[in-house]
Amino acid sequence: EDTGAQVAPIVKLEEVAVSTGEENEDPILDLKSKLYRFDKEGNQWKERGAGTVKLLKHKETGKVRLVMRQSKTLKICANHLVLPTMTVQEHAGNDKSCLWHASDYADGELKDELFCIRFASVENCKTFMQMFQEVAESQKPKEENKDASDAAGQLEKLSFQEKAGEEKAVAKKEEKETKVDTEKADTEKKDGEPASST
Repeated sequence: EDTGAQVAPIVKLEEVAVSTGEENEDPILDLKSKLYRFDKEGNQWKERGAGTVKLLKHKETGKVRLVMRQSKTLKICANHLVLPTMTVQEHAGNDKSCLWHASDYADGELKDELFCIRFASVENCKTFMQMFQEVAESQKPKEENKDASDAAGQLEKLSFQEKAGEEKAVAKKEEKETKVDTEKADTEKKDGEPASST
């Protein structure tokens, strides 16, 4: 039987906007998986967490990073940029797993890690590997152009500095020669004889 009584809540909770840090990024890939990292000291694989792995492309810079969060706690398991030098390879003996090296920032500091990720199906693993390689290759041209322009700029600075150094050396040499000439002329006037050249 409904009495019609209404109980007001003791604490009123207001909605809070939560920032994930992924607002300026578009997801390219989103797959459920389990992540492991290789512990060098213990010489064994340690589980990092199970959840969704994402490849996120920044809207302005175009850089792509890999982010993985645990499914319930949303704690970050992996967070690193996908660089052109990175390669992903199949884990020997398991078609659903693959490996790669990265400088990870999940714990708040950069660490070189060897990761292994395992998917529910072989198709998901192949999709991840293919997308990872495509992203790494797409980052190459921009990086190479940037490096090339940086190198060209540094060469230009060096050549400018060398020219300036050469000009200074020439000026000093001319100064010395004029000093020697004036000294010779002075000795000739004093002695009345031409100074012997050495």
